[in-house]
Amino acid sequence: MGRNTRKRRTPLATKIVAGAAALAVGGGGLVWANFYASAHEEHSGQNRTRSAAAQVATIDCPDVGQQIRDVPDRARGEVDGELASMDSQITDAYQRLATTRRAQAGDAQFVQNSILGPLKDRRKALIDRIQLEINRAGGKADDNLDELAGCQGRPADQQQNGDGQNGGQDGGGQNGDGQGDGGQNGDGQNGDGQNGDGQNGDGQNQDDNGNGVAGPVADDFIDINDVQPNSRDSRNGLAANGDGGSAGTFTTDCGVNENNLFNSDNLIAAPGVDNGAHHTHDYVGNQDNDAFSSDDDLANADTSCQNQGDKSTYYWPVLRLQDGTQEFDANDQGGGAEGNIGKILKPAKAELKFVGSRQGDVVAMPKFLRIITGDAKSFTNGDANANTSWSCSGFEDRQVTDKYPLCPEGSQVLRTTNFQSCWDGQNIDSANHRDHMAFVQEDGSCPNGFQAVPQLQVRLAYDIPTPTVENGQVQNPYAVDSFPEQLHKPITDHNDFINVMDEDLMNEVVDCINRGEDCQ
Repeated sequence: MGRNTRKRRTPLATKIVAGAAALAVGGGGLVWANFYASAHEEHSGQNRTRSAAAQVATIDCPDVGQQIRDVPDRARGEVDGELASMDSQITDAYQRLATTRRAQAGDAQFVQNSILGPLKDRRKALIDRIQLEINRAGGKADDNLDELAGCQGRPADQQQNGDGQNGGQDGGGQNGDGQGDGGQNGDGQNGDGQNGDGQNGDGQNQDDNGNGVAGPVADDFIDINDVQPNSRDSRNGLAANGDGGSAGTFTTDCGVNENNLFNSDNLIAAPGVDNGAHHTHDYVGNQDNDAFSSDDDLANADTSCQNQGDKSTYYWPVLRLQDGTQEFDANDQGGGAEGNIGKILKPAKAELKFVGSRQGDVVAMPKFLRIITGDAKSFTNGDANANTSWSCSGFEDRQVTDKYPLCPEGSQVLRTTNFQSCWDGQNIDSANHRDHMAFVQEDGSCPNGFQAVPQLQVRLAYDIPTPTVENGQVQNPYAVDSFPEQLHKPITDHNDFINVMDEDLMNEVVDCINRGEDCQ
């Protein structure tokens, strides 16, 4: 498969040089890491102290970007660049965690002294620069951002942060209850570090499916028959169904990435930064999507949409089948060098639909409105912004957010995302890329100060051979691409959209929805 070509570099462009740090195992993935704590035990009638393995899944860092609010427009680019550099720091630290098992085995303080401590210092330097850039541009930086510099090692059996009780404003309260505990089958059976040399260790990692990749694990999958019907609160995804609501729909057909447009950039969250996503995206619609695309580039680009008035960009992390396939990015950053390996799975069908409000008419989206829904870092951030729903065709009343479904033969894997549909009426983006948009409230209305715009609903259907789970291991799993430290958890799935419809088409979308018609 091909990829789109980078056009230019800017001073903000960053690229991880991780060839030496990335551990190439079974397709270039990164192995799990282990902390070792001293434990006292009886052995053959003698007391001895040895290093007992306590498996650690990943590095957990506070998400500075989600805590930033008032950033002057002229400082946005610099701040986004610093945040992207912070992501690269976490990736580097995770890679070091994954390749220093012998050192960890011999020194209980190695991780703190050699990985987490230096990481905190580097993050503190970037936070200081972010505060300086905000203040220099006329804003007022939060003096408490320094408190977010420190990170921690996260043991395999530690639950995630959020408790799922976030309601309509946080993506619908999607059953997050600490699930997805990152190595749920890890029981410390990884030896005592005697043979760990940073090059595959003792080769007995419980949760790498035999290919050296950190996740997904068996506990990340669930038989769709074991999911309770109607158990997920999906009120944010409902179309208009009440008196006075706008009950129409508008469907745009933009294909399934037949043009093989892939890259590991993130134009919304990390503009001007090469490999800002640290995972590969599928793109449909606009054909000029990379980190360096300007609004003018988007407006003048070709589109894969049948309606040529829709040059919007729709993108999401690719799904991969971890089957040993060497894809085009097997040795690249964002791909195999960061643990995203295997065959890229294109959707068999991608349905892009705009729907109305249950409480009244919708208004037009402004051109170049940017929306991120879901959270690529939900495994470490908690589930407050988790929003993608997984299911199987024929079982659409059974939806999960924190598990990949095991579908019966003949049933497709479904991946559904319903975007925020309340706009603040002023901004096409915000400092944390979230505050200018909101979900509807329980009654379907928008929060005070927000107005209803057409809600984008993305439904992706995949033909995927069902993985098998035996003896606590999953064979031939599929997984969403992710930041390395997020371990390919399903809860990290997310979706992105930039509105580049021409004015006439956007007005047609709004009129169709408000008239209660189904258009395309």
